[in-house]
Amino acid sequence: MSTPPRPVATLPPGPRLQGVLCDIDDTLTHHGRLVPEALLALERLQAAGLRVVPVTGRPAGWVDHIARMWPVDGVVGENGGLWFWHDGQTGRLVRRFLQPPAEREQNRARLDAAAADILASVPGTALASDQPYRELDLAIDFCEDVPPLPDADVDRIVAAFQAHGATCKVSSIHVNGWFGAFDKLTGIRRLHQDRWGQPIDPARWAFLGDSANDEPMFAAFPLSIGVANVARFLPRMTAWPAWITQAEGGHGFVEAVAVLLERRGD
Repeated sequence: MSTPPRPVATLPPGPRLQGVLCDIDDTLTHHGRLVPEALLALERLQAAGLRVVPVTGRPAGWVDHIARMWPVDGVVGENGGLWFWHDGQTGRLVRRFLQPPAEREQNRARLDAAAADILASVPGTALASDQPYRELDLAIDFCEDVPPLPDADVDRIVAAFQAHGATCKVSSIHVNGWFGAFDKLTGIRRLHQDRWGQPIDPARWAFLGDSANDEPMFAAFPLSIGVANVARFLPRMTAWPAWITQAEGGHGFVEAVAVLLERRGD
């Protein structure tokens, strides 16, 4: 078990950061809605000269919009399977996928079979409403647009994915499954190399998240912060965030950004 997270208010000064990475659902949102102050906090980070990259389980369709419209320098989506950024010089969106089209099509047939099995065997589940916009993964809704299911049912969804040979991660709203060896950390490493031409330095970036699919990021980034609602998922995780906010969701994100900007190194 990891060391319990410390209050983010006790974060010491430094190190000098290059940027901030963050989950979206229940990290920038609260009760399913984007917290306006959280969007402004992203803008504050950019205005302070920091790079900003959301790293999310949300689909390619969402990533396309966010990369174009939000104050961000890129977006990793579908738990690391794709990464997009808007090129300010060309005015074009750059889209990168971990798997080529033929492999994605082949995997889609396998995911469709897994979906049929899960929906039949775990009553109360549903395909996530954003499933039509996904390229690499399958998202099973257990509380976003369906009545919340108990943890035992979430575990049954995970087991069903694993029985089909899929990798899966539990977010705050969905269980996401896919075929292939990647996760959020894979995606940000690939985006950083493609976008800025060099490997990411975990010591120069902060990460903020809230759930079990953020675990690879909590493990990799020393300055990792969980918003308060991460406490629900700590029993499912072996790598915990180093710090934690008092407030939940996007309100916790705003709290953490204020501390980061105050304590950032020169």
